[in-house]
Amino acid sequence: MPTQSQLKIVFMGTPEFAVESLKAIVNAGYFVPAVVTVPDKPAGRGQRVSQSAVKSFAVEHEIEVLQPEKLKDQQFIDQLTRIEPDIFVVVAFRMLPEAVWRIPRLGTFNLHASLLPQYRGAAPINWSIINGETKTGLTTFLIDSSIDTGNIILSKEVSIDPNETAGELHDRMLVLGADLVLTTIELIASKNFKAISQESFVAQHDVLKPAPKLYKDICKVDWNKPALQVHNLIRGLSPYPGAWANLTNGNGDVISVKLMRSTILNRNRNSNTDKPGTLITNGKTFLHVHCGLGSISIDEMQLPGKRNLTIKDLLMGFRGIESYRFESF
Repeated sequence: MPTQSQLKIVFMGTPEFAVESLKAIVNAGYFVPAVVTVPDKPAGRGQRVSQSAVKSFAVEHEIEVLQPEKLKDQQFIDQLTRIEPDIFVVVAFRMLPEAVWRIPRLGTFNLHASLLPQYRGAAPINWSIINGETKTGLTTFLIDSSIDTGNIILSKEVSIDPNETAGELHDRMLVLGADLVLTTIELIASKNFKAISQESFVAQHDVLKPAPKLYKDICKVDWNKPALQVHNLIRGLSPYPGAWANLTNGNGDVISVKLMRSTILNRNRNSNTDKPGTLITNGKTFLHVHCGLGSISIDEMQLPGKRNLTIKDLLMGFRGIESYRFESF
């Protein structure tokens, strides 16, 4: 089995979630001749050029950075081939063409933030919470020609707390994921492992739940739904991209707000007068909302162009909220 310093590992990733795994690989003494990440792009109101979290880490540690516009570009493929890599490690990156993932001598593996085959797709952490799961996990698998379908190397179950947000779960999972990546590298280097087809796990599930990319319409709160579903949507989208809803009053004013944290007040009690979207508040310390079944407390909210605030702090500067209600579908 080759030592850490003898293995050439090229790392591919983009966001902060990927950085923890890259950091673990570097700190473990593995040789990382290059990282692959997305091209720099303008971001924010000022359209200042920003770089990925993975690039920032690589530059800081003097690792070569490759940022191809197209992964099938022959010049990029030639660059990777000349490195003569042993392993590609992929964490939160784009789908790789076969011409790329077949390059390493020992193979290419991906870390995915779910217990595959459940929650294949771009947003597994968010969707596991939105769907009210009590557990999720991490999986390393060998990449093949489809998205998140390759043979599984290792998996680790992770519990989800009832009020945990996507951001909080993300922060726990990135550390656990880094450990799983290191263990997977050790197994691949030793050649003492057996990757298991996902088809053997598919039969254990009645339904496979996807984890597609999050679009704005998905993030809008439907107050006609039960309190539990509304609560799960809010925490599953917090802090990013954020569940949103429109506050409106009788004068035709509409304010689009983001709901960042909530608590279920009751799941099953409603009267005929408790219309979905109706606010219950003293204008100072609490903001409760009726749902299709039950009600929730809004604990943190963000007004347009403002930072996220606790509801008590927000209400100090929002006079007359008693005249508003949330729009329902």
